[in-house]
Amino acid sequence: MRTISIQKHSKPFELECLDIAPDKSISHRCAIFSLLSNETSTIKNFLLGEDTLSSLSIAEQLGAEVTRDGSDITITPPKRLTEPDNILDCGNAGTGMRLYAGLLSGIEGSFILTGDRYLRSRPMNRVSIPLRAIGAKIDGREEGNLAPLAIRGAKLSSFRYQSPIDSAQVKSALILAGVQADKKSYYRENLLSRDHTERMLRGMGANINTNSDGWIEIEPISTPLKPLDITVPADPSSGFFFAVATAITPNSKTVIRDVTLNPTRIEAYKVLKEMGATINFIEKENIYEPIGDIEIIYNGKLSAVTVENNIAWLIDELPALSIAMAVAEGKSIVKNAKELRVKESDRITTVLEGLNRCGVETIEHKDGYEIVGGELSSATINSYGDHRIAMSFAIAGVLCSMKIEDIECIDTSFPNFFDILQKITKLG
Repeated sequence: MRTISIQKHSKPFELECLDIAPDKSISHRCAIFSLLSNETSTIKNFLLGEDTLSSLSIAEQLGAEVTRDGSDITITPPKRLTEPDNILDCGNAGTGMRLYAGLLSGIEGSFILTGDRYLRSRPMNRVSIPLRAIGAKIDGREEGNLAPLAIRGAKLSSFRYQSPIDSAQVKSALILAGVQADKKSYYRENLLSRDHTERMLRGMGANINTNSDGWIEIEPISTPLKPLDITVPADPSSGFFFAVATAITPNSKTVIRDVTLNPTRIEAYKVLKEMGATINFIEKENIYEPIGDIEIIYNGKLSAVTVENNIAWLIDELPALSIAMAVAEGKSIVKNAKELRVKESDRITTVLEGLNRCGVETIEHKDGYEIVGGELSSATINSYGDHRIAMSFAIAGVLCSMKIEDIECIDTSFPNFFDILQKITKLG
């Protein structure tokens, strides 16, 4: 188990982030959606993280021809996806497992999806139950709730599904099933979750629209979709770690270049702005996704905030946002965030355990927590194999020094995280 020490940084910094990790959500979807075409997709700036490479490897196991030139990828799908001769390993990626479950449910053949020990403990009933209801044959531990998942592809029926949770992974799995169903399908969630799937599939020619009642209408595809031709933008959730570092370090400034400005992806920056940081969004293009720069400027001590709306839009950034809350004036509150408990770790418990080790007063609730702002003290933090916990407390180390245990997990999503962190502080 690898550990790292982060030394306190007491000076202002100016950081230009040209090499923030490419967006993980979009990279996963590029590997998977390319299989819905019959032509070669071209993807530039693909994230070379362990999880996204697992999704790419699965595409190869299903018969796609993949060529790589650094982070530039081409994917040529087979005329027909082939039944693999081995299990399909999703690594640590819930996105990969849930989206592939949706895709493979409608493909003739037998498929087994597995992952690392952390992924094998995450709930899959949220996709297996609605998929089985429309004809998919899915089994696994706890009646299909835990991986490995065994999938026998079958002809799928159309559906009308009101999701009990707002989850881009669940929505994407059902959309991938819906484009293979016998008739038009309908999907609705209470709050719009990340909409990369809808945007990208529409760009490929799929007929996916949202009606006036909020139902996503999914037409089955009768012919293969157009191939992707995309440059993956930088990941705003990865850049957010350095946004927090800037907002808590006096007289500092950071510019994150060429990041997706999708409204469902920048909510955490808006919360940080509400807390007092100066945040500017500068759009430069809008093809598959709005893309541009985000400028973050320290603007004095942060103020406490209550986060209870648009939770699906900032669920991944809450651990890093909690570091900002820990040094803000007043008591910050997070509500309606029960989904945190079923991420790579139980992020409510792991965030609060880490903050308590740093001397911060917290109160835990079933669906959130309270953080009493003050000062962070140096501590040793166990990441529990969760990359966002590891990186969040590494950012806290900029203020008070920190030792982080079990950092291998960072390679799954942000392989050059420490290269960028070294530009503003020292590592040991």
